[in-house]
Amino acid sequence: MSPDEDQDDEELAPGLRKIIHVDMDAFYASCEQRDDPSLRGQPVAVGGSAARGVVMAASYEARKFGVRSAMPSVTAARLCPSLIFRKARFDVYRTVSQQIRAIFHDYTPHVEPLALDEAYLDVTDDLKGIGSATRIAELIRARIREETGGLTASAGVSYNKFLAKLASDQNKPDGICVIRPGDGVRFVAGLPVRRFHGVGPRGAEKMAKLGIETGADLAAKDIAFLRANFGSFADYLYRAARGIDLRRVKANRPRKSLGAERTFDRDLSSGPMLREALDNIVEIIWDRIERAEAKGRTVTLKLKHSDFTSHTRAKSLAQPVPDRREFTRIAHALLDEVLPLPQPVRLMGLTLSAMEGEKEPAEERPDGQLSLL
Repeated sequence: MSPDEDQDDEELAPGLRKIIHVDMDAFYASCEQRDDPSLRGQPVAVGGSAARGVVMAASYEARKFGVRSAMPSVTAARLCPSLIFRKARFDVYRTVSQQIRAIFHDYTPHVEPLALDEAYLDVTDDLKGIGSATRIAELIRARIREETGGLTASAGVSYNKFLAKLASDQNKPDGICVIRPGDGVRFVAGLPVRRFHGVGPRGAEKMAKLGIETGADLAAKDIAFLRANFGSFADYLYRAARGIDLRRVKANRPRKSLGAERTFDRDLSSGPMLREALDNIVEIIWDRIERAEAKGRTVTLKLKHSDFTSHTRAKSLAQPVPDRREFTRIAHALLDEVLPLPQPVRLMGLTLSAMEGEKEPAEERPDGQLSLL
């Protein structure tokens, strides 16, 4: 449940819908291991291995060493000296994604893609008369494995999107989790708040200082307390702690922008350090842009200073940004406009907006040091 997405309250009382969230396991890295048998069982990272590279995806073998998506490649290599880097092959990933989408549509027309490797499905209508959302999820997972050459997917089954997405992550990799009506509140109560979509490391740290570490702790706070401490994010937190999400599964859901923010472990002030950080963010966002096959005309740079004041700079083109090189050039030009900075920077964000011709909506993920709170 995106914290800034409106609730749709039409005809969607909890318990009336059957929602599945399917998420491929370490998708990019698994594709590389499938196509190159020598990589199987090895720690693999998809992304650039150069000094300014960023990990786009990591195999489960690499994750055991602490390697995560959105992590600088130099950090990943330090954590796992035996890490094997592979360049992203989006043509391959898109082909597999199309295979997966075709399987989804065999069971329901109500498919909402989030990225190449995951989607929500509403199977309430049960077109094939299977009789069970859990059984449908198992059939989909088995077909994915068979038709993609051994790739695996995890699935979450529940009565709303928020719970289904939480459930799909519960038994990864190659697992399934079902949250039935009546069990949602109890399930959420036992989760650490860091598991809630949109709660990043800094957000979880702030919550811990307020005595909020689990869903139960969050549910114990009234809306006035949450609004006083979390502003516009409060309503989302209040609903999430109660397992409430009334959004519909919407095919071809339009998207207004794609972007990411990075909160630094320590404030940055020098031009070279800020430019290097900006290059890392460009890598992350352009990965999302390519996954969504999105086009946009406006690039916006956001900086938040050590005193929490912030400002933005934006550049709009007459035509969509044509490629990564131009996107990078515009981003650096926006940064150069504000250098030297009056104060150190604790957070940097970059966004592509004024979207045109996007084919696949992609939901931002608060991975690594990326955070929405």
